[in-house]
Amino acid sequence: MFTMDLIVLLLSTATKTCLESQFNCGAPLNQCIPKSWHCDGSADCRNGADETNCSKFITGKPLNKRLHVIDDDLFVFNAAAKQCRDEEFQCANGQCVSKAFVCDKENDCSDGSDESSCPKPTCSLHSFQCHDSVCVPDIWRCDGDRDCRDGSDEWPENCLDKQPRERPSKCGAHDFECANGECVHQSWRCDGGIDCTDRSDELNCHPTCRHDEFRCDNGTCISDSLRCNSVHDCLDGSDEAGCHTGESFKCGSGECISMDKVCDKDRDCSDGSDQPEGQCGVDECLTANGGCSHTCNNLKIGYNCSCPAGYSLKTDNKTCQDIDECEEPDTCSQLCINLLGSYKCDCYDGYEIDPVSNACKAGSGTVPMLFFTSQHEVRKITVDHSEYVRLIPQLKNAVALDLDIPNKRIFWSDLSEKKIYSSGIDEVDDSSRHIEVIGSGLETPEGLAVDWIYGNIYWTDSLLKSISVASTDGVKRKTLITTNLGKPKAITVDPVNNFMYWTDWGEEPKIEKCGLNGAGRVILVKEGIERPNGITLDMVNQRLYWVDAKLHTIFSIDVYGGSRHTLIHSEEQLSWPSSLAVFEEKVYWTDIINGAVFSANRLTGKNITTLAVDLERPEDIVLYHDLKQSAGVNWCRNSHSVNGGCEFLCLPAPLTGDRAPKYTCSCSDSTTLGPDGKKCVEGRCSLPCMHSYTLPTTLHPKSSPCNFIYLLCLISAPSSYQPDHDDDHHLHRPNVYNYLTYPDHTAHRGTRCSCRR
Repeated sequence: MFTMDLIVLLLSTATKTCLESQFNCGAPLNQCIPKSWHCDGSADCRNGADETNCSKFITGKPLNKRLHVIDDDLFVFNAAAKQCRDEEFQCANGQCVSKAFVCDKENDCSDGSDESSCPKPTCSLHSFQCHDSVCVPDIWRCDGDRDCRDGSDEWPENCLDKQPRERPSKCGAHDFECANGECVHQSWRCDGGIDCTDRSDELNCHPTCRHDEFRCDNGTCISDSLRCNSVHDCLDGSDEAGCHTGESFKCGSGECISMDKVCDKDRDCSDGSDQPEGQCGVDECLTANGGCSHTCNNLKIGYNCSCPAGYSLKTDNKTCQDIDECEEPDTCSQLCINLLGSYKCDCYDGYEIDPVSNACKAGSGTVPMLFFTSQHEVRKITVDHSEYVRLIPQLKNAVALDLDIPNKRIFWSDLSEKKIYSSGIDEVDDSSRHIEVIGSGLETPEGLAVDWIYGNIYWTDSLLKSISVASTDGVKRKTLITTNLGKPKAITVDPVNNFMYWTDWGEEPKIEKCGLNGAGRVILVKEGIERPNGITLDMVNQRLYWVDAKLHTIFSIDVYGGSRHTLIHSEEQLSWPSSLAVFEEKVYWTDIINGAVFSANRLTGKNITTLAVDLERPEDIVLYHDLKQSAGVNWCRNSHSVNGGCEFLCLPAPLTGDRAPKYTCSCSDSTTLGPDGKKCVEGRCSLPCMHSYTLPTTLHPKSSPCNFIYLLCLISAPSSYQPDHDDDHHLHRPNVYNYLTYPDHTAHRGTRCSCRR
């Protein structure tokens, strides 16, 4: 029988019309959703009409690893009918992939049709054919880098006509050097976990455990007392396998017995506490509901109180109070509104609530696309799998990657060339349009981030142990941080609030933050962290996500270091995760050992999906969408003078309050700020130089006559002068000679130094 409310609902929806920018789900509700959600691989209409007649459904298990949902018997591939571009190949199932992927010995079409009927490959005159038939430029042969997957370009028999170039080791004294040249902590050698991507850290290992230790299935040893403690102390969880998890009763004398033996008139506890006199068979809930505000539960011995969903017990264990579900991280994909006994989710501007999943999805804009590096190239794949292309080919060793979405530019670093490049996204296939942004002074630029508001790039260098900044054209450059860094890896920025965040997997692994000008440095995570690799910021929710390759886990915290949440732990899909990106309700990551790109629900960690496989060292990954990089104020341009009045770099300062400075001026490594805080002066002199000076004696080996001006300024300064640099505290007294920390030359007796203005 219809209720009046239902009749009104049916009448109102029957006459409802959708806007041109919307898709009508059809009768009976005539629900309206954004047109961009039509045929996107996710059912958004309650009746699923938005995904009918646009997908191929294959029942049973998927044909291969690509584009499937783990542990789901229904494999859905979105093969919406579309016309591929001239430079693309149309797979048998309708998917479009780059023509360069055809017959490259990788299954890029989900049905493998790009690799069917392929002739035996041949290489051009200027190429080298790897042992597995793949072609690489001949100039890469015998250059010290493994460019072929099988390393055959560096085999001695293939280097008879040229001397193989030896690459110097980049590993420290406390590192283990993997066979492929990677560095991992020495303590990770033979620990049962795969830490080298070529697995060489676990070769020829024969670990044995002591008599008081438990041997995990992966070979590691843990204390026997950690067995069956309901915590996975073995990375593979084998210490909790076969443990009794049934309900038990703890005797007053300490032993545990099955709850079935309580109040059965047989004494099983040595102190008889399982058969207490006058308490068995008594129902305390019959009297005033046991004092419980809601539900009273009678037990074999005593009773307890419980609450309905959305409520929890107060400390008196009797009274129920409302649970604020919004305090739990990732309860909603964006906004969470607490209600009495419940909650509801909402979205920020530009996003709309999905009525089926209750997650926030972009209401309009481009189809989200993933850009990722795969050693010799940068690739692009749409998140709905409809397009998969090679964006930049023939790269030596592409590692770090980031985008300037408002200006449609892409930046990447090459680890072998030790350079940072950029290009317009629309012209990136033309190598003549590639611009060398940073071409010197780099060793291992493994992390890269673009400040799309102030127009700067930031990068990490694990060998130089530094974090640097430069304008996006590379003309202005400065080393920002050089102290207390172990092995800085990934970096991400928030130019709206003017902060940057980075991972460091040195001897004291950690995650840190500071202002985009290097000020206000704070450690956010230093416990429960081993090998933090990639890090990304969810700008909308102000949460940081990172992958830990040693712990095989994805974690998240808020930007203050609180509300830590473990999202996914998987030794299979997180064998050696390198980087990650988040958008809407999804998290995406690359895994080097799997050679794959994965995705999952970032709220639940479920629905792990393989997006791309057969990749060669997939490292960095970023997501492209109009809503990904939100607009903000450029305070350096918003001031009354150009570039904030700064002679060199104008760097955004952390926005910590209304009275906090919005930016500070900064100078190059060879100059320093003058007294006005805006202009730069030569050397490290912050006071006017007064005269020339001849050194009376040989100084410390780290002193330099060409950088000795600052010391002369200090000598000529009044005795009351207080230094304004951390490393100058030992120089401020007249006639005290000591060394400056940055040069590496010797100043000899008789060297004449003069001050320059």
